[in-house]
Parts: sequence; C-alpha cells; structure tokens
Amino acid sequence: MKKITVVFAGGGTGGHIYPGLAVADELREIAKENQIEINIVWLGNSSGMDRSLVEKSGSVDRFYGIPSGKLRRYFSLKNFADLFKIGAGVIVSFFRLLSLRPLVLFSKGGFVSVTPCLAAKILKIPVFTHECDFTPGLATKINSRFAKKILVSYQETQGYLPAALKSKVTVTGNPVRPVFYSADSKRGFQFLFSSESKPGSKPLLLVLGGSLGAHQINELVVENLDWLCERFTVVHQCGAKDEDFVCSKKRTGFYPYAFIYKEMPDVLAASDIVLSRAGANSIWESSVSGKPMVLIPLCGSGTRGDQVDNAEYFERQGAAKVLVAENADSEHLKAALEYFIDEEKRAEAAGASKAMSEGKKPARKIAEIIFEEIV
Repeated sequence: MKKITVVFAGGGTGGHIYPGLAVADELREIAKENQIEINIVWLGNSSGMDRSLVEKSGSVDRFYGIPSGKLRRYFSLKNFADLFKIGAGVIVSFFRLLSLRPLVLFSKGGFVSVTPCLAAKILKIPVFTHECDFTPGLATKINSRFAKKILVSYQETQGYLPAALKSKVTVTGNPVRPVFYSADSKRGFQFLFSSESKPGSKPLLLVLGGSLGAHQINELVVENLDWLCERFTVVHQCGAKDEDFVCSKKRTGFYPYAFIYKEMPDVLAASDIVLSRAGANSIWESSVSGKPMVLIPLCGSGTRGDQVDNAEYFERQGAAKVLVAENADSEHLKAALEYFIDEEKRAEAAGASKAMSEGKKPARKIAEIIFEEIV
C-alpha cells in the first residue's frame, strides 16, 4: 500500500486547530477510500494548548512543537524577543520538513503557521493555506505569498487580497468537525436534564463564549439572569476563568458549566437560540446546526475587528442579530432575544442559518483539494 505524508501547521487558539482537525479526519477518510496509507503530522506551538488539543483529538499521527513568535503591528518590546523565536521557528521547521518530506503543507493559520510555510516554500513543498474569518489576518496575508492555493470561507474575502493572488483563491466555506453534522438533540437533552426533552416549553438559550469564556457576555447574563430565566431555559458555558462568578448563581432554569467539550454538538442541536461571540468556529458550528444567533463580537483595542466582520455577514444573511460596542448592553440584549422568542421569526432565522452551510462539507471539499495535489 502506498504511504504518503501530509503536514498541517497552525495553532495558538482552538479556532485555528479544530477546523484543521476536521480536514485531517476527512483527508484520512479519502486516503482510506483510495487504499492509501497516510501519515498526518501537525506542527504547532511548542507552548500553550496546541499539543493537548491535537493529541487528544486522535486525528493526527504525530505532533511536533516549534518556536513561535507573534507578529505585532504595534510597538512592543516583546517584538525584539519574538524575532529570535521566529528565526528559530524557521530553522526548526526547515529541518523538520526536510526530515518528513511531506507532499503538501496545509496551514490553518495563526502566527505559528508562518515559519513552516516559509520553510516549505524554501524546500519547494506546495503550501495550501485556509482563512476562517471574513477578512484575512496577518498570518494568512503572509502565508498567501508562499501558497499554491489560498482557501477562504467567504466569497467576499477575495476582495481583501492583492489582485496578483486572486487566481490562487478557492472558496470552500469553513471546516466544521464531522460530529456537528450527526449531532442529536435527544442526546443533548439527556446530558443536560437526564431526559430526552427539555423541562417546560420555554426556548433553550445556549450561551457560548469559547473555551475560556467571554467576561462581557458572562456579566450581561448574570446582570439579567432573572429576566432571562423568566423567558428561557438557559444553558451557559462560562469558561474556566469565570466559573466561580457564574456557576455560583442559582436559579430555576439556569444550567451553568465551566466548559462542555464532547457533548457540545448535541447540546447545540438541543438549543433554540445561541448567544455567542463571533469567532469562526462558533458561528459556523451554529450554522451547521441551523441555529439563530445573537452575536456580541469581540471588538476594540487588541483585536483587528474580524469578529465584527464575521457577525455582520451573518446578520446580512438573516441568521443573526448583532450587538456591537455600545449596543452590547442589557437593553439591546433583551430586544434581540425577545425578537427570537417569536417562533415564526426564530424559524426564519434558523432557516437562513442552515442555508449558509448547505452543500458539500467544507472540510471534505478542502481535503479533496489537498488529495488532488498528493496523488
């Protein structure tokens, strides 16, 4: 049986890792269908969460950590130290790729992906890079210079890339883990309530803020908890940092969790409305599940505004209500959620949300593009 190696690069956050793992799963399945043995290796940050997330998934054969420095577009003394990390990252990536000799390198983004992409370009290994967000981040802009193919989630993203690179662009959508396509609301209810249905007739509001939580959203929920519990059954993933702040609140119809992992697809399937940040993973997983959303995107200093762009795109499609900056307050939150209490309006938004994910699975589409390069 023919054996091939493919390297994935990326990390720093789950938003750069989980979509890549979805592609790895589909690529392995395609290789199996074609009776090809595939070795999938991941290059990620030598510190942080990358190793644990990748190795826990079981999607990858081997993880190698590489030094990673952040490319800041503002003055910071850390920039000087990180220059050495970037240089070390190029050297380590070069010799790792030289040893592995993969047929292709697939970048899922994040600053850690830049040095492997550069090393792959030097070694003449084809580079494919994918951007989850509506507007490309700095890492993607750099990686695109080295890439044979640039894969994007939105048609409009092409307009943010240089004209000379547009011939390399393919619109694929955003990869979502396969478990979200087979999620079961009854299993979600069983996990939450130890029964196959939710208690009472109120809509189930699922509050998400990522694995670490979003303090702004957590504060809004706690501030309006009585109002929320009068109208919804509230399931709240608050994140580890705010566990004491949120999980100590006791209300009938309030179900707080620090973090939900393997049960999340089923819990999402069981929900009626999602209140969330607007990271690419959360909104596309909600779209696959056909859920209307109230989005409070991360904005202001320290962010390039990618979540605002993501959220506003979903709002234009009729799938979400968006609360940005000064509108992310109790008054506007209540108005947005009351809009979705109406079953007809909720169903209309749910249909718009689901429609955005119809067609071939993005992870499968990306895996097929990679496979065409390696056979």
